[in-house]
Amino acid sequence: MEEYKKNSLSLTGAVSLGTGVMIGAGIFALLGQVAELSGEFFPIAFLVGAIISSFSAYTYIKLSNAYPSAGGIAMYLIKIFGKSAVAASGALLMAFSMIINESLVARTFGSYTLQLFGIDSSSLLVPLLGVGLIIIAFLVNIASNDFIGKSSFVMAIVKIGGISIFAIGALWASGFTFSEVLPSSNISDYPIQNYFGALALSILAYKGFTTITNSGDEIVNPNKNVGRAIIISLLICTIVYLLVAFAVSSNLSIEEIVKAKDYSLAEAAKPAFGKYGLWFTVGIAIIATISGIIASIFAVSRMTTMLTKKDLIPHKHFGMPGKLQKHMLVYVVVIAIILTVFFDLSRIASLGAIFYLVMDIGIQWGVLKNLKAEINANPFIIITAIVLDLIVLGAFLWVKATTDIFIIWVSIISIVLIFIGEKKFIKFKMNNVNE
Repeated sequence: MEEYKKNSLSLTGAVSLGTGVMIGAGIFALLGQVAELSGEFFPIAFLVGAIISSFSAYTYIKLSNAYPSAGGIAMYLIKIFGKSAVAASGALLMAFSMIINESLVARTFGSYTLQLFGIDSSSLLVPLLGVGLIIIAFLVNIASNDFIGKSSFVMAIVKIGGISIFAIGALWASGFTFSEVLPSSNISDYPIQNYFGALALSILAYKGFTTITNSGDEIVNPNKNVGRAIIISLLICTIVYLLVAFAVSSNLSIEEIVKAKDYSLAEAAKPAFGKYGLWFTVGIAIIATISGIIASIFAVSRMTTMLTKKDLIPHKHFGMPGKLQKHMLVYVVVIAIILTVFFDLSRIASLGAIFYLVMDIGIQWGVLKNLKAEINANPFIIITAIVLDLIVLGAFLWVKATTDIFIIWVSIISIVLIFIGEKKFIKFKMNNVNE
């Protein structure tokens, strides 16, 4: 397997990777959970989530224009904080967030696939199918970048086209009118923190744009095309998410969406198209989740390889042959499999949202403090991104404190352990160099 190959990904290939991760997890895995927190306002939550993500994306675009790298976010953190425990911890939070996303997509694959056979999503077959998908994605990633880019592009076209057909068809079948865009319920029906909690999950649905930065200098003309790919991916996903959200809400009540939250699109296809619509929707979900896993593993393996080469994370071969990047693929896949087996969709999504928001706040603050002049970034936009992230993260933690305190403890303990471990590892490496 190739480690890094300049100009091996085109602009369309980069967009395919970004949309592959976003659409794979965002709409299939998270729509029901966002609806559970925000009721009839869940389509608006996806729109506001896109706006918040756009503020955050500004900083990544500025960084990618200045420092295109196959290490992506890991390299940005090193530029911001130097080779420190803070930089390494932030990069690992992003890496774990991406691996968590892989587990989220893997379980979504299992939930949707079982709908073809009328099997409940609580079945043990869900994690089993998810593990199988992760293994297949690992085998695909052993292939060349060119193959991954082309396959991602084909699957992106198929799933975006398929999802659009589902959405437009479902809206037409339900006699959808523009007046239905406006929620009929009162916003006070849900606590205000629930709406912000819904935004945290909707932001998770867009965070796949960061995957593009991890392909960095592998993209043709990266100083321009990384930023372009991020903008195009966000626009495509916003349109797709809104179409699907309105389609689902026009065919199912909020109670029905929440009841089928792990496979809500498949459930929404039944009243509109019957069993054939169910088969079509599940087929698109399978394609979307497969491409999402492939794209995510592709990106995270490159970022962790960069961290290893910079002596920021420990590495052991365990007797494995081949290059470093192949070893990182193995580690990523093993962790994703463990999460897929032991965590359900809701907890996986919550953990991923917390890790991502903490990491994003760190990057935004670091750029504001250390790099804004160097990369010619507008401080007002960065401050706005930080404030929005803090509000959403705070509200989401509030919701989880009252509904699932366990996931907050897992998040806090994980972040603390990552930082302490990195501090000790970097100190150990520095002592060895000095000796």
